[in-house]
Amino acid sequence: MSHSPKVAIVTGASQGIGAGLVTSFLERGYHVVANSRRIERTHDSERLQSVAGDIADPETARKVVSTTIERFGRVDTLVNNAGIFLAKPFVDYSEEDFTKVMSVNVAGFFYVTQQAVRQMLKQGNGHVIQITTSLDEQPIKEVPSALANLSKGGLNSATRALAIEFADRGVRVNAVSPGVIKTPMHTPETHDLLSALHPMKRMGEILEIIDAVMYLESASFVTGEILHVDGGQHAGKW
Repeated sequence: MSHSPKVAIVTGASQGIGAGLVTSFLERGYHVVANSRRIERTHDSERLQSVAGDIADPETARKVVSTTIERFGRVDTLVNNAGIFLAKPFVDYSEEDFTKVMSVNVAGFFYVTQQAVRQMLKQGNGHVIQITTSLDEQPIKEVPSALANLSKGGLNSATRALAIEFADRGVRVNAVSPGVIKTPMHTPETHDLLSALHPMKRMGEILEIIDAVMYLESASFVTGEILHVDGGQHAGKW
């Protein structure tokens, strides 16, 4: 009996964790739709479709999911990886900062997840995964992060709420909660400082986040989980 390949959507897919997830899903035989604001179609193929656009725009979210269905026929997995992090003292955040962070981190999640889950419910199965932050549960004085807590903390809470809402309808909802990961957004001269923000005294690697996502993808009896991959940050102040 033959089985059609699974289909994954990855947002924030142009670099770092998102690009790594696209590669990993392809290596596992998935068809993938990759989204980011400036993603290029250079590597598109029979199994990879890029959709450029700001996921905070509801039209982009609709296009990402409709393209997935038109091209590959279904949506098995959505990874909400797109996000913005701005570390500032709370009183220094501007209205523009607030709008930017909430648009990508919250509105982007809402629009594309709503579209994807509608399709998953029609299918009777699916999996939604958020990339959030351990700062939600364990703030660090050296990293003022109120907007990250407000937005990504909301995603952690929504993850549990949606997991319960859809648990008996075949759709699982989980999150991976990272510490600071060694991606292109962190220049080498910052690595020692950022390593010190973890009890394990190192930054995380992109592959460690990918491994966590793939574990949740394969763990059919796991839903509502916030999986910490943070070098011990969530365990408490050290």
